[in-house]
Amino acid sequence: MSSRWNSFIQFLAEVHQLQPENRQPVVDELLAERKDWPWVERDRAAFVYDSRTADSVRINLDIIESDPPFEDMVRLEGTSLWYFQRYFDKDALLDYMFAVNDPGTPLDGEENLVGRIMQYWEIDPRNPRIVDTTQIDTSVLKMPKARPFPDWRKMRAIPRGRILEHKFSSVQMGYEDRSLWVYTPPGYNPNDDTLYPLLILTDGQWAVDIFEVPYIADALIKHGRMEPIVIAMIESGSQQDRVQDYVSNDNQYTSILTELLPLVQTEYKINSTDLGIGGVGEGAVAAAHAAIKNPAVFSHLIMLSPPLGRGPAAQKLKEYADRFRDAPLLPKRIFHSVGRYEQPLRYYQPAIALRGILERRMENDKNLDYQFAQLGSGHSLAAFKSIFPEALAHTFPVE
Repeated sequence: MSSRWNSFIQFLAEVHQLQPENRQPVVDELLAERKDWPWVERDRAAFVYDSRTADSVRINLDIIESDPPFEDMVRLEGTSLWYFQRYFDKDALLDYMFAVNDPGTPLDGEENLVGRIMQYWEIDPRNPRIVDTTQIDTSVLKMPKARPFPDWRKMRAIPRGRILEHKFSSVQMGYEDRSLWVYTPPGYNPNDDTLYPLLILTDGQWAVDIFEVPYIADALIKHGRMEPIVIAMIESGSQQDRVQDYVSNDNQYTSILTELLPLVQTEYKINSTDLGIGGVGEGAVAAAHAAIKNPAVFSHLIMLSPPLGRGPAAQKLKEYADRFRDAPLLPKRIFHSVGRYEQPLRYYQPAIALRGILERRMENDKNLDYQFAQLGSGHSLAAFKSIFPEALAHTFPVE
């Protein structure tokens, strides 16, 4: 059936010609006709929310810099329709939620942020693209030139590897019985002589679930974009402990080298001369710390949105640019990304500076293969999931 309206602006122009008391049937027709929102037209997106009882509806977007990061949605007089429109970069891939009757007070210093989110914030019920987490789901805006954001688990006709869960304790870090998920690729046979490269990922609970790393690996391996590897994904601690655990923590490095690595090498067929490490956010900083300290062991490095500037532990984080510049040896393959809408002084500007350092090093070091990606995203789970295919394909390519 052909659409009555070619654009959301055309719909608004028509409905505004009507008296408020005559508008609701037209709104009902729009919502019945169009099932998939936001309505994206070239570089503009329109969001809608349907409610007669809400006193206020706001949209929370990655790229809004105010606190709280909301823009007001407008209620179409005489109807249940709330709407918001704006222009976006054509490669934008952004998390968002609706804040319904939220008090609108700053999030900085909010004593019970999770409780506030659970009470007032919602995903977009008209948008099938979501990031599904155990605590809070978010909706995803995907503009026409954004990176692909498929459900990798649902792809058919792809041979699947296996994911086994172990319990891992660390004397160095002082914790017990954290989950360790180990992915083995399709065709992995513990009884043959094949040895596999190993990638260690921090924040394993995200890697194995939200980011779908094992399922991405299956697809890349099938299509010849990545060599078969084993991936060890170690569970992280609480959000409050991330800076202490991950930023320049030699105990973390020692735990990986002397506790985690021997366990995986004992249980799985690992090529000990072909190891990599990676992570997201502070987890990427922990990976960089290990790889700079011992590039002879960790010859592959993935850094997705490392916070290398202003903020907690800023002095230690700012040292990483010099460490990458001055290290006599670096990992042979490095993948590095940042979102265009991430905090400028904490993420974006330090990433651009580090890019310059590593590209200059690559000019003089023929053994270094560095790739940088800039995403049309903020510091979001959707962004990290979308960039993992490029990260894996670059760091472990088929030779």
